Amino acid sequence: MNYLRIKKKRKLSYPPDILLRKRNYDHWILWMVYNNNFCIWSDFLAKPLSINQSSLSKNMNFLIEKKNFIRKENKEYRITKAGKVEYTNMLRQYDLDRQSILDAESKRIKEITQKTNKFFTNFHIEDKNIKFRYLNNVIKLPYENEKIKFTFDSEDNFNKVLLFLSINHPNKFPDYISPKDFSEKYGINETKLNFAVLRIVEDTIYPIKFFKLELENNVNYYFQVNEKLEKILNAIVEEQVAKFTYLYNLSEGTPKLTLELAVDAILDEICGTIFSNGLRKALKRFLPDYIHYLAYKIEKKKVLRDSYDKLEGLIWQEIQAYKFDNKQEELSQKIRNEEALHLIDKEISSNPKKIELYYSKSKILIDLNEYREVIVLLDTMLEIFPQEEKNIQMIKAYVLKEMRNTEAGLEIINRLIEIYPEEKDLLNYKACWLQYLNKKEDSLETIQSLINQVPDNALYYDTKGEILMFFDDYKQALEQFQKVRELDKESWFIYQTYIKMGICYKVLGNFREAVVYLNKGKGFKNKALSDLETKRKWEIIADLILAEIEQLKLDL
Repeated sequence: MNYLRIKKKRKLSYPPDILLRKRNYDHWILWMVYNNNFCIWSDFLAKPLSINQSSLSKNMNFLIEKKNFIRKENKEYRITKAGKVEYTNMLRQYDLDRQSILDAESKRIKEITQKTNKFFTNFHIEDKNIKFRYLNNVIKLPYENEKIKFTFDSEDNFNKVLLFLSINHPNKFPDYISPKDFSEKYGINETKLNFAVLRIVEDTIYPIKFFKLELENNVNYYFQVNEKLEKILNAIVEEQVAKFTYLYNLSEGTPKLTLELAVDAILDEICGTIFSNGLRKALKRFLPDYIHYLAYKIEKKKVLRDSYDKLEGLIWQEIQAYKFDNKQEELSQKIRNEEALHLIDKEISSNPKKIELYYSKSKILIDLNEYREVIVLLDTMLEIFPQEEKNIQMIKAYVLKEMRNTEAGLEIINRLIEIYPEEKDLLNYKACWLQYLNKKEDSLETIQSLINQVPDNALYYDTKGEILMFFDDYKQALEQFQKVRELDKESWFIYQTYIKMGICYKVLGNFREAVVYLNKGKGFKNKALSDLETKRKWEIIADLILAEIEQLKLDL
């Protein structure tokens, strides 16, 4: 017998029964390529999977071409980096044992660690605490997240922003590296760095939350929610609030809890221990908002299981009575949204043909990031209100983008363009979606085609200017924004146009014009019809750029 001709049969791992019962071929395929190093076509046709040729071809093409979760090399199918992230997310949808999820996470963390070691070597990062914080950040904020890709033009710049946040941590005080020095040392555009940090810290669209300590002279330190420092601070704040309340109820001589007393007591305990005394002023400004953040978290827990929980609920209700600028209203609105859903569902039961109720429900679900529920609701709306197809499908395209499936959103827009060729705004949306996908030429070609068809619409020039800004062509972007001014100085979005002009002038080194247009944008903001949240974000951006310009003038 010629033993050299005998091939050793590959021993494959197959999905557990809980996955096989669902008959979700995408999940089966992902499981196989993740757990078997590689697979060949026949592995999916054989038992226990027995996927038919047609279904396998359809699902495999979707995973390779549309999602980039799998790649094919010499007739072997292997999982990609994006596929590994999706695999971990997939496991959470099933009632699997925790060890399976931990094994998947451990494997992903090992790969990320190997990659970050190269990053540390390239930039000579030796501090172990910085390394740990960076790794913790990059694990929780993978670049494959679609929302992150929208913000960052490259993974390298994204990693540098996470490094900036990791270096400027309260534990490093008084050591600090400014955005300007960091941009020069690590080779990243300063404006892009500041804008990216603003998006990550101020917005609520990313998987993790950062807190910011603001010192004088635009010096800021950042720390992540649920990291060791924040957990200790959380425990101390809750204990101090509880202590005041308990002692007040036990003794008439104890002063009633006020926000000022609580903050002072917390500062006395944390300064010199978990935070440097040099951060006391910054912490004094930070703590009221932080207390409010904790109060919101506890208020959101509707089920209070025992007497201690009930007492804790009463304590935090008292803290909730204090007003903290506009954030009180914003956070309370989130709670009211959840309560409003119950009321809307009752109204829909009584008035199932009233479409405004469905739109209201979809908006609330989007605000709560319940995207899968939104998709189900939108599909229901399409069945009940087919005449509203265009509006419903556009909402669906937006939701798919938020779910990291931008390509599917673009497919919807393309279908709508075929159905409604007279609706020119659909081409405007298409240009934006192509920009999200980093397709510069296609995006610019689409918006220019629209401008050629409708040369007197200011919004289309504004869109083209923003696309050019996204791809760092600030000079041509300015030309488009100037056209907006010529066509419509009273448009609802003109304040945004002015602020974008200010950013362009700043990047191009014309600080005088930058200040003029940034302030002009802030002035027009109050006249615009945009929602308050959008106005607030644009004002933050304008203030950030103005502060940078002032610092640059001092450095000259």
